Amino acid sequence: MSLPEKAFPVSWDQFHRDARALAWRLAGSGQEFRAIVCITRGGLVPAAIISRELNIRLIDTVCIASYHDYVNQGDMNLLKGIASDLLTEDGAGVLVVDDLTDTGKTALEVRAMLPKAHFACVYAKPKGVPTIDTFVTEVSQDTWIYFPWDMGFTYQEPIAKGHKG
Repeated sequence: MSLPEKAFPVSWDQFHRDARALAWRLAGSGQEFRAIVCITRGGLVPAAIISRELNIRLIDTVCIASYHDYVNQGDMNLLKGIASDLLTEDGAGVLVVDDLTDTGKTALEVRAMLPKAHFACVYAKPKGVPTIDTFVTEVSQDTWIYFPWDMGFTYQEPIAKGHKG
């Protein structure tokens, strides 16, 4: 697989720092969260970090597949819903966590289930920003983020080589 023109590779160390930065923002919001619902699979790692940092012990998943080939976003496919006790009060006090909001389609799908929940992502693209409440880093819509769990160690071309700008 060749790299897109705008690739943003994220190391484990960087992702951990960014997830902790998200936890700091959430801690500073003054909100109390009774549970975390992480959007799988990408939300699993930041949810583990945030649950530790905010001392939230109740964690659930909502399993939605949208990237069926790792490149093109397709139809939303709900594989597992949210526990009924977290759906009470329209999700008030629930923190929904994901690694990235790209187009916002997945967040909108989950927001329909938990309209009063607080939505947080580590990374956000412009189309997805209106669908979430808190994020750490915004990247351009045409940037592809390579998360550490998707990568192996390979040579990377310098940005300036072949730069068209």
